[in-house]
Amino acid sequence: MKKATILSFALATSSVSGFSIVRSRSASLKRSTTQLFQDVIVSPFDGDGSSSSDQGGASTRTLEGPLELTWENVEAVLDEMRPYLIQDGGNVVISEIDGPVVKLELQGACGTCPSSTQTMKMGLERGLREKCVSRRPKIPEIQDVIQAMPEGPPLDEDQINVVLDGVRPFLQVAGGTIDIDRIEGEGGIQPTIWLEMRGSSSSLNSVKLEIAQRLQRHFMIAGLQIQWKE
Repeated sequence: MKKATILSFALATSSVSGFSIVRSRSASLKRSTTQLFQDVIVSPFDGDGSSSSDQGGASTRTLEGPLELTWENVEAVLDEMRPYLIQDGGNVVISEIDGPVVKLELQGACGTCPSSTQTMKMGLERGLREKCVSRRPKIPEIQDVIQAMPEGPPLDEDQINVVLDGVRPFLQVAGGTIDIDRIEGEGGIQPTIWLEMRGSSSSLNSVKLEIAQRLQRHFMIAGLQIQWKE
């Protein structure tokens, strides 16, 4: 078996790194996010504004707008979407309402999922602003919904190496190395970490993806990008 193949397998199955657990959760969250888009966002356009469930004969009613922009109304709309997040170990809470801007914090597995931006913008934001059966926006005062990120460690080389040091033993098995090339855009809306990987593992996109996801979970910075020097 080639060393690169062994490395990819080790990274994917190692309980020390937790990569296999995160991959499984990410795939599950992606499915739930898709279901959130389809069931919560699309269904309010159809029917008479109500939906029924075959489980126990329970029925729920979709909120109709327009609603005032209040903490209670935002919570009520989020309650319609929370089950899709909770079933995969996540949740969402209101962090702040600043004028027409609502700041939400994704918690649990949702907060570290690579699809968290998609969940926020295409799922939760649309759910709060989308037109319902009455063809009126739910909360028309909302102009933007942004993700509140918990404060993480500073974006510097020491903290990046904390993450990379957990990966380097696997790379060394395949005769590879990884180093920091540079950091760009610190404090901006899209900071970028540039990495350089050498050896046979440098061509494995699966390894690069695992490293990128681990860095994003460590720093918890919205918009953080991981790029690779060729």
